[in-house]
Amino acid sequence: MAEIDSYRDLKVWQRAMDLAVMVYGLTAASPKQEQFGLTAQSRRSAVSIAANIAEGYGRSTKAAYLNFLRIAQGSLKETETHLILAGRVGLCPEARVASVLTEADQLGRMLRALIVKLEKHETG
Repeated sequence: MAEIDSYRDLKVWQRAMDLAVMVYGLTAASPKQEQFGLTAQSRRSAVSIAANIAEGYGRSTKAAYLNFLRIAQGSLKETETHLILAGRVGLCPEARVASVLTEADQLGRMLRALIVKLEKHETG
């Protein structure tokens, strides 16, 4: 198993960064009038996932780390919702949205597994 010296070593953070890049790519062709609407919200929530994982990692307690991981989960669900809506209203091709949502689902599973693992070590 690889040693973790930084949040940048966490696979879940790396995957969150990949998702943010995917969201930026997906929303790059959005109409100009959406620049400060759904496009900005989608990007902001996607960036928030990785940012909260990193911020939580930097906190001094496991409870604080868990709290930030849960916030990252919320940001992930927010991102998914924005993308689903973008597909439904025709801002993004639904096939590309589906591809990004598949990645989001995998990230969500990883986040959940990390939370469960940390919770077990907190009580055990």
